[in-house]
Amino acid sequence: MRLMEEKIRQEGKVLSGGILKVGNFLNQQIDTRFLRRIGQEIAGLYRQEGVTKVLTIEASGIAIAAAAAMELDVPMVFAKKHKTSNVDGEIYSSTVHSFTHNTDYHIVVSRDYLLPEDRVLLVDDFLANGHALRGLIDLIRQAGAELAGVAAAIEKGFQGGGDALRAEGIRVESLAVIDRMDENGIVFRP
Repeated sequence: MRLMEEKIRQEGKVLSGGILKVGNFLNQQIDTRFLRRIGQEIAGLYRQEGVTKVLTIEASGIAIAAAAAMELDVPMVFAKKHKTSNVDGEIYSSTVHSFTHNTDYHIVVSRDYLLPEDRVLLVDDFLANGHALRGLIDLIRQAGAELAGVAAAIEKGFQGGGDALRAEGIRVESLAVIDRMDENGIVFRP
């Protein structure tokens, strides 16, 4: 999606430690017109895959996952990073390490929301080393559901998570893949 690359070039900011700040259009302040385009693009990539649910992890992936789910006309579920009192009954749980926050989260989804007959599309804002997606894949496997694929708005290709998932035979579609970024700029994968 060349539009994503253009948006990153115009409005993204590379910070130290391999962080790309896109909070002004993607994950704190959201450009809703652009979000609609992202949802349409993801839905177009996976429309023929029989997706019955879209799954993400809180919090930054929720808007993108919701936009894709609306375009696919399916429910969107998000894994909470902590079990709270409003998550009752039996749950699926997995541990995920956050690159951005350098901490481990125990993500949970109620067993009511992921069913064995589901075909699940994973959607997130970033794909870096793949830890969050691996945790979500674990939840899908616990449910006995089927993984339809992965969609990321931005993939940090230099961190290898997307390529590792692809090597395992998982379909991964990213709207922009960054091969390198530093104070000199951003290089996108062709």
